Amino acid sequence: MSNSLRNVIRQAEQVILGKPHQIRLALACLLARGHLLIEDLPGVGKTTLAHGLARSLGLQFQRIQFTSDMLPADILGVSVYQRDSGEFKFHAGPIFAQMVLADEINRATPKTQSALLEAMEEQQVTIEGVTRPLPTPFFVIATQNPTYHIGTFSLPESQLDRFLMRIQLGYPDAQAERGLLSGVERREIISGLAPQMEAAELLALQQQVKQVFVSPALLDYVQAILRHTRESARFVHGLSPRAGLSLIAAARAWALLDERNAVMPEDVQAVLPGVASHRLQGVQDVQASDGDKLARALIEAVPIP
Repeated sequence: MSNSLRNVIRQAEQVILGKPHQIRLALACLLARGHLLIEDLPGVGKTTLAHGLARSLGLQFQRIQFTSDMLPADILGVSVYQRDSGEFKFHAGPIFAQMVLADEINRATPKTQSALLEAMEEQQVTIEGVTRPLPTPFFVIATQNPTYHIGTFSLPESQLDRFLMRIQLGYPDAQAERGLLSGVERREIISGLAPQMEAAELLALQQQVKQVFVSPALLDYVQAILRHTRESARFVHGLSPRAGLSLIAAARAWALLDERNAVMPEDVQAVLPGVASHRLQGVQDVQASDGDKLARALIEAVPIP
């Protein structure tokens, strides 16, 4: 692991106390060129984590506060007629940033949510027939309240699948909460954070992740996990090939964070709940948060070859 990456983790842990595993998952998601969904109750640090990572990574940052009356043009941008020149001039929306925080994404209507689809998948947007590339690197962190909260619109499966990981922060333990209550306000800490790397170094690390070795035996293990979800009567449907690719990419990034050049089964197990929880649904009528339990049951059900 580079010194810059260590410093990013150190600074993030100063902002979000007592959550080292979730911070590493978020970084692994970014290194794997994925997008992150943070689903949890209000006030547990979802937005704060996104702000802290953006500052530490030195990325151009934009926050979009999703509301029920938001339109796709509010995200992507719009062309405005210029009376002096007699031409239309495009005004870029907040999606044109290296890191975009889609705050409370499930408060927007499905039409507005879908405006993110092309951006997240293709790293470009098409507006008025013109395709416009987005900055590199490009990373979306979306936050949402649990689906049972009033005034929310559940993300469709096609939108959920665009997120490489979904994580939850949860309540802090007693020691971390005491530090929050007695320490400096998080906004002040974030404003004082210094960038620990440049975009070029982050892009190089993303390329380095692709070089982490995955053995045939490890691929057998991943395929066994995918096959179990498709054959087990416990799930409505199994994990897709895209989910398998996401699992491999996230495991490679996790191995890089552990300063190894080869993926081990423990790397797959570490990232599996984050990669699979929002893609799995039990046959019984359960809430989405139970996807974590289903993913952890997978680890127990599928033996390592």
